[in-house]
Amino acid sequence: MNTQPNTPLKTVLITGISRGIGKALAQKYLGEGYFVIGTSIDGKIDFKHKNLKIYKLDLSKPRSIKKCVKKIFRSGMKIDIMHNNAGALFDDEETRVIIDKLQRTLTVNLLGTIDLTEQMIRNIQVGGHIVNTSSSAGSLTDTDMKDALTSHFPFHYPAYKISKCALNMYTRTLAMRLEHEKTGITVSSIHPGWVRTDMGGEDASMSPEEAADWIYKLAISKPETGCFWFKGEKYPW
Repeated sequence: MNTQPNTPLKTVLITGISRGIGKALAQKYLGEGYFVIGTSIDGKIDFKHKNLKIYKLDLSKPRSIKKCVKKIFRSGMKIDIMHNNAGALFDDEETRVIIDKLQRTLTVNLLGTIDLTEQMIRNIQVGGHIVNTSSSAGSLTDTDMKDALTSHFPFHYPAYKISKCALNMYTRTLAMRLEHEKTGITVSSIHPGWVRTDMGGEDASMSPEEAADWIYKLAISKPETGCFWFKGEKYPW
């Protein structure tokens, strides 16, 4: 059954909309008149909207990814913007690489995200935009950019940092590939900022709504493909 709304709306896919930046992004797009396809691990969220469809998705499980993609394809909806927002931090207190935590982190933040993206690409509209939520923690460059808040402890949470650095490389390679294939699809990495979420903590300087606002503006624009962004400006890799 086709669940596409009668009035043609642009459609955005956002992973991890049950809380934090993902929830704020979903509500931002809904407020701007988009149809939102959202995901959460258990397929549940605490808000509703006539232009919102929620699917169950666990990025750590290939079968869950395959089922989610199949349901989206069956709906007949084509994607204009895809936000790979869902992610995990398992080694917040670690200063060494703990192999089990590295494997769990890469499974969600990198492998699951790539698996989902590769399966969804053929359902993304010509001229669409794939936005990967990275982090300044994944940058290899020390920076003194104003308001960037990049003073991550140098050797803390290494698994998370490794996963985001690798995700940035995926952004670069995918962008070059899709450009070569002339798909018209833009691929971006973003550093959302230090945001008051479960991961960012209560002392963070930015609300999820503030982060969602600038991310939305970037996502609906046509920026240079294969770049890393923060508040509309290029961020150092």
